[in-house]
Amino acid sequence: MKFILLFSTCLLLSACESKPTQHADILISNATIVDVKTGKLNTGQSLVIRDGVIIERSSKSLKNSYIIDNYIDANEQFLMPGLWDMHVHFGGGEALIEENKQLLPLYLAYGITTVRDAAADLSESVLSWREQVNNNQLVGPSIYTSGPKLEGKGSIWPGDLEVETVAEMNAAIDSLDAMNVDFIKITDSALTPELYLKAVKEVKKRGYQISGHIPFSLSVTDVSNAGLDAIEHMTYLLKAAAINEPEISKKVASGELSYRSALPIITANVDKQTALKKYAVLAKNNTAVVPTLIGGQVIANIDEDNHQNDEFLNYLGKGLKATYQWRVDRANKDTTEQIKQRKERFIKTAQLLVLAQQAGVSIIAGTDAGFLNSYIYPGLSLHQELAIFSDYGLTPLQTLQSATLAGPKFLGKSEQFGELSKGKIADIIFLTHNPLIDVRNTQKLTGVISHNRYYNQAALEQLKSQAKQLANN
Repeated sequence: MKFILLFSTCLLLSACESKPTQHADILISNATIVDVKTGKLNTGQSLVIRDGVIIERSSKSLKNSYIIDNYIDANEQFLMPGLWDMHVHFGGGEALIEENKQLLPLYLAYGITTVRDAAADLSESVLSWREQVNNNQLVGPSIYTSGPKLEGKGSIWPGDLEVETVAEMNAAIDSLDAMNVDFIKITDSALTPELYLKAVKEVKKRGYQISGHIPFSLSVTDVSNAGLDAIEHMTYLLKAAAINEPEISKKVASGELSYRSALPIITANVDKQTALKKYAVLAKNNTAVVPTLIGGQVIANIDEDNHQNDEFLNYLGKGLKATYQWRVDRANKDTTEQIKQRKERFIKTAQLLVLAQQAGVSIIAGTDAGFLNSYIYPGLSLHQELAIFSDYGLTPLQTLQSATLAGPKFLGKSEQFGELSKGKIADIIFLTHNPLIDVRNTQKLTGVISHNRYYNQAALEQLKSQAKQLANN
């Protein structure tokens, strides 16, 4: 009798000891986790998430260790950090504020958990959305933004901070500081090369990251040496690869050549050794590149595919679709020779990716998605960009790193992102196939975790369906 009582007491104590007391918002079991730093796969993994942060990871089942709100069995699924699109735009004026806002859930529907807004004319709205998303008041990816960008007087782009003197430049940077922007962007449609270089140095002095376009009258290495942290668009690395870049810069500065007339000359003079030498300077200075190749591919081949049957057009409002037309009209005016040149230019530009990688340049995935940029679709275009990276020589791991590690590194957020481990932000995508074998497997999406919410496949489809309904209305 004593033995029976003792045995019963032991069972009771054991049950009490094993009863979970800690709460978890989301618990995932049986996952295969993709380590995007090393390229290794870790099977049979469990993740515990609370308040949007991973609080435990284990190779053991943790299902009975927590009081769980949401349990996910990730058997036969590959989990990796959410994707970052580091070059998007929200713009088109106040009339298109709602159409732009409606794009946010679409990014999540395609596994993009973070975007970097690279300036336009809706900065006030974007800054508001940034806070609303962070506070779970708005469904969408995390947003980092430059606010309005620095430019010269008479800029061709809407919404810029136009400056003509050092005093105006300093005042503009003061205003960006007051907005609490995440980085600063600079372009060159009307800004003098002298003021451009002064602005780069001043921004760096104030502790901000700065990215932008590069005046064709300046060498790419000179701008890198001045402190530019990221070059937006691979076209500038094409220029750096031209054996006659100094001569081209002088002719552009003197007005003998325009940007467009210089491009065929640049393309014809690309040299591998020149490229490697210049790219080594960029790598030494930690100057990254955001290639945005998908736009070049679309325009290069628009004579073969006018994109009028694209399913994604159903997700866009009429106002945003109308902003695409100016680039289309310009491309349609190209002569047969110019069409041939733009196709050749795209191929030569994309082929330089491997040289940049070889030289040690950080490649950051970004698309230029948003208003004005024809058929570069929010969310979908990042997967298309990654496919281009892979097609032109980057390994699947290098390609994944461009969309998961390079963005956080640029923004100084590597401590919080880029890995599915304890203490990291729980931005996670679920895939049915291994992206380390084929990077196109990032498109085989079954789930997303963002801001402490889990969207299963049905929920992701619902985000697309809602976008379609809003666009039609």
